[in-house]
Amino acid sequence: MAPAQKPSNDVPNTQKERDFLNHLEAYLAKRDGVDKLLKISRYATKIILASSVLPQSLPLNRRLRSFESSVGVSRKAFRLGKFVQDLNALRNASFDSNVERILSVLAYGGEGFYYFVEQLVWLNKAGLLDSKYSLKLQKIAAWAEFIGFFGSTTLKTRDLKRIIEKETSLKSRIELAKSTGHGYDKEAEEMRKLGEKKLIKKLSIVQDAADWLMTFSDVRDGKGFLSDPLLLASAGLLSALISTHKNWLSC
Repeated sequence: MAPAQKPSNDVPNTQKERDFLNHLEAYLAKRDGVDKLLKISRYATKIILASSVLPQSLPLNRRLRSFESSVGVSRKAFRLGKFVQDLNALRNASFDSNVERILSVLAYGGEGFYYFVEQLVWLNKAGLLDSKYSLKLQKIAAWAEFIGFFGSTTLKTRDLKRIIEKETSLKSRIELAKSTGHGYDKEAEEMRKLGEKKLIKKLSIVQDAADWLMTFSDVRDGKGFLSDPLLLASAGLLSALISTHKNWLSC
């Protein structure tokens, strides 16, 4: 069994449909809900700026750059104390092998350390810490996030493999039930739930890949063809949309 998942994202919501405004209220009451809306706003703005749709001399262009920068700082403030979530996830995790233990330490430990350092980055940008530490803190945060994504993506890939194996086994049971004339309603419902889990897991892997691309650019100080501003902004928006969708389902 894979390590205990953080309860907010990877499990699709099976509750009945709720009133939209009540659902929206519950979504916006969550830290991650507001954070992901800010993330969408930021990377949508980055796409506009990177695509050169607006002339550089246009006043709106300068306001968009200021908006994008302010949203980036605001998102860091929203992450205060978020590293505790990863500490608890690692503390409560159960493992079937040493490989999973190591991957979980990389995933939760890397992400948790990243969120912890991001608090210092926020204090730096807010003017409380000396600006001479800015680049060093950002580089440390980038490497911690990079390591965290490696562990997270590997764990999710292993989870996806398990889901596919269960799905294959369940298909065989359904085919056997069909051939013998027995009912398979229970198996069909289980297959539907597995399909939902598989979709969410695939989306999570795509999201990690998009975030990894941005982190890889940070680690390399924005060098290389993978650091194209429009490509990174598009990856950021894709990640934001996927995480918004998962948070919406889970709240």
